[in-house]
Amino acid sequence: MIWLRRLFVFLIAAGAAAALAFAMQSKPVLVDMTTIARGPLVVTISDGGRTRIRDRYVVSAPLSGRLVRIALDPGDEVVAKQTHLTTIEPTDPTLLDPRATALAEARVKAADARVSLAQPRLASALETLNLEETEMGRLSQLAKKNAAAEQELNRQTVAFRKATNDYSAANFEVEIAELEQAKAALLRTNRNDDTADITEWSFPITSPISGRVLRVFQESATKVNPGDRIMELGDPADLEVEVDVLSTDAVKIPPGARVMLNEWGGDESLEARVRLIEPSAFTKVSALGIEEQRVNVIIDFVDPPESRLSLGDGFRVEADIVRWEADDVLTVRTGALFRESGEWSVFIVADETTELRHLEIGHRNDDAAEVLNGLKEGDKVVSYPGDRVSTGTVVSQRGLTIARPKAW
Repeated sequence: MIWLRRLFVFLIAAGAAAALAFAMQSKPVLVDMTTIARGPLVVTISDGGRTRIRDRYVVSAPLSGRLVRIALDPGDEVVAKQTHLTTIEPTDPTLLDPRATALAEARVKAADARVSLAQPRLASALETLNLEETEMGRLSQLAKKNAAAEQELNRQTVAFRKATNDYSAANFEVEIAELEQAKAALLRTNRNDDTADITEWSFPITSPISGRVLRVFQESATKVNPGDRIMELGDPADLEVEVDVLSTDAVKIPPGARVMLNEWGGDESLEARVRLIEPSAFTKVSALGIEEQRVNVIIDFVDPPESRLSLGDGFRVEADIVRWEADDVLTVRTGALFRESGEWSVFIVADETTELRHLEIGHRNDDAAEVLNGLKEGDKVVSYPGDRVSTGTVVSQRGLTIARPKAW
C-alpha cells in the first residue's frame, strides 16, 4: 500500500508541475496574415484635373454698329455658315464715313494675309496627315501578321492623332480668318441709295463653326466697336483634360501613357491617353502653403463622346496616369513592409513562429509592391506588425488574405 500512496503523490506533483508550466507559457499573438501571390500591379500618378473644350472661338464684332439683341442662349446648337448669330445695323455716320471705309479695307487686307499665311500650313498639315495615315495602315497590316512591334504601332497611332489635330487646327485657321466677313463689311460701306431700307445695309453674322454656344457676352442690343466680344462658341463633344502634376512626377510619365478618369460623375472609369506634357512648369501654392513646381499634362479621351454625354466644359475629374504596369508579378502588400537596418523587411510566418526577412522590392503603389527577391509565392507574412511582434514570436492567425492588389 505504501507504493500506491507514493504513486498517488507523484501523479499529483506531476500534474501540478504541468499545470504550472502551461500557465507560464506565453499565449500566441493574434495577427493578420497575408499570403504572397502573383497578380497585376499598376503604378499611377493621381491628381485632380478639369475638362476643357479643345478649340474655343470668340465671335467678335467685325465693324462698328448697333448690335441687335441676341436670341441664342448658352447650350444652343449652331451650324457652321448656316446658323444666324446676330446682326449689326449701321449707325450713321460712323459706318459710312471715309475713315470707316479705310478701316474696312485694312481689315480685308489683314484677313487676306491671314488666309495666305494659313493655307501653306493647311497644305503641309494635309500632306503630313496622309503620310501618317499611310504609315499607320502599313503598321496595322504588319501587326496583324505579328511583323511589327505593338509599341511601334502605338507610337504611330499617337503620331496619326497629332497629325489629325494639326490638320484640324490649320483648317480652322483658314475658316476663322473671316475674309468673307471683312469683304462684306467693306461692301456695306459703299451705300449709294440713301432711301433704301436699313435692313438692306445690316450686317448678319453667322456661326464660323459647328458646335454650341458656350457664353453670350452681350445679350442686349447695344453699340459695338470692332473687336468687341459678342459670344463664345465651341464643340462640347471635343473635350480634353488638363491635369497639373508635380514636375518630379511629370518626368516619369511616358508618351502616350494610359489614363483612367474617375470621379467625373459616371459609374465607370473613362479611358484616355496622355497627348502632351507641357515643357514649361509654373509655381503653385498648395493647401499647406508650400510652393510647388507643377506641370500641365494634356489628356485626350479614348472613349467615344456617347459614353460621357453629361460631361461638359470645366468639369472636375480625378486622373490616374499609368507610369508602369504589369499583369503577372509577385507582390506583397505595403502594410506588411517596414524598414530594418536600412532595408525593406517583413515578418514571415513558419510553424506559427515569425522570422525577419529582408526584401528587394521594385515598383510599388499605395496598395502593393513588386517583390524582386526575398519571398516566394505562397509565403505567409504578418500584415501591420506591431510592437508585440519580433523575431521568434509565436503568432496565431486572426485573418488570412491573398496579396492580389487592386488594379487601381
